[in-house]
Amino acid sequence: MSLPLLERELIYTPANRFVQITKPQPLMPERKPRPGEQYRFHFDMTKCIGCKCCVVACNEQNGNPAAINWRRVGEVEGGHYPNTQRHYLSMGCNHCVEPSCMIGCPTEAYTKDSATGVVVHSADICIGCQYCTWNCSYGVPQYNADRGVVGKCDLCHNRLADGDAPACANACPEKAITIEIVDIAAWRAEHMAADAPGLPSSRDSISTTRVTLPADLPPDMGRVDTQRISVEHPHWPLVFMLVLTQLSVGAFIALWALDLMGVGAGLGIAAIAALGIAGLSLGASTLHLGRPIHAWRAMKGLRRSWLSREVLTLSLFAGAAHAYAGMLYFDIGGRTAVGLATAVFGILGVTSSARIYVVRARPAWFSRYTMIDFYATALFLGPLFVRALNVSDAPWTAWAAVAGGAAQLITQTLKFLWLSRSEAFELRASSLLLSGRLQRQFLTRLAILVAAGLVMPLTDVPAAATLALALAGEWLGRWLFFVSVVPKNVAAAFTSGRAA
Repeated sequence: MSLPLLERELIYTPANRFVQITKPQPLMPERKPRPGEQYRFHFDMTKCIGCKCCVVACNEQNGNPAAINWRRVGEVEGGHYPNTQRHYLSMGCNHCVEPSCMIGCPTEAYTKDSATGVVVHSADICIGCQYCTWNCSYGVPQYNADRGVVGKCDLCHNRLADGDAPACANACPEKAITIEIVDIAAWRAEHMAADAPGLPSSRDSISTTRVTLPADLPPDMGRVDTQRISVEHPHWPLVFMLVLTQLSVGAFIALWALDLMGVGAGLGIAAIAALGIAGLSLGASTLHLGRPIHAWRAMKGLRRSWLSREVLTLSLFAGAAHAYAGMLYFDIGGRTAVGLATAVFGILGVTSSARIYVVRARPAWFSRYTMIDFYATALFLGPLFVRALNVSDAPWTAWAAVAGGAAQLITQTLKFLWLSRSEAFELRASSLLLSGRLQRQFLTRLAILVAAGLVMPLTDVPAAATLALALAGEWLGRWLFFVSVVPKNVAAAFTSGRAA
């Protein structure tokens, strides 16, 4: 059962003196939430001593390995010598009013319990796509590679059903973590009480966790881990899939344009080759999933998940491209509409792919540059692919490739300038990675764009060599896209680590 929290108070006695007594204050509210209410965490920063008993208790309760912590303790500091302060920040899932993890999940593995407000994740439904880990500004969902699924804090909802407090609250020696009931409608207007130094803005998903801050916090109080900037996971199957899918879309659009111009010779073979690339890339994308055997579940979230929409639109593109390639190969008439459908579904597929990454929790992705980047890859590689197969030597195909390369070069340059001039920690940190640890790769990427995007398409360099260099450059660029993003997150502890 939950241990009581002792609350001290002074009582005036008939003997004309004050006597300090204690009374038990429960870790759990005395009643259950009513309609329009939900449970939430209350964290009192004035009491936390950073012992991490809550972290240990959470891991023991949920059977997680040491490397996966559903509750984490970070540190914040501020002030000027000799008046400095350091405080600790213990955070689990905030069971948000508008949970971004649930909104983005393609399999609907997340549900928000109507009776308690707890955001619950089903490992049985999860396919391990990790989309939710990109969507959450607090970094709450964490991927378990051994199990192939994501997991997160569920406020120990099984203990709640028995009237017990969550393991973290029960284990805290200072009782800095308690459970409260919150009126959801009122909290929507007052959710700024969920903000604290070292935490992302509660506006992203309307966090319900209430944080009690010390009364005399210095204005420069902030996270202590700002010098520990590390690269993110590269997600190689997605690097491979995204670039080749966009190449295939660009190639089919170019082939359709040539077909409209009456260039029929060789289009069928080129279309079959582009179709093969699309099929290869879409098949390889399942390697990113923790449970690829259940990949079909990704279609369940069409109402709100861009990943589900990507699966649908790219599947429609593959189907239309298959029909169009066959009509080109056998020179079947009346194929204009099929070619148009292929182009439209391809553009929708690239759009859906880009929208997956336009999320608030990844500030370097949350911009117009992501959309332009994906479109530019299709415009750049598609015409180069057509030229490499000797389908047509029409000048416009070379100029289209140059336009795509120029667009990509301008996009990457402007994006870097935007990142480096920003005052937001995550954006500035991304620029530090690109100009520091990843500088060689970033400069190589720009040099390839100049060579393969601006110079080689207009010279006598074999088109196949130009395509090979351009493809390598786009793969490098998409790798940089994944590894250089610095996500929003909860402040970490002050421990040793490599700086950018």
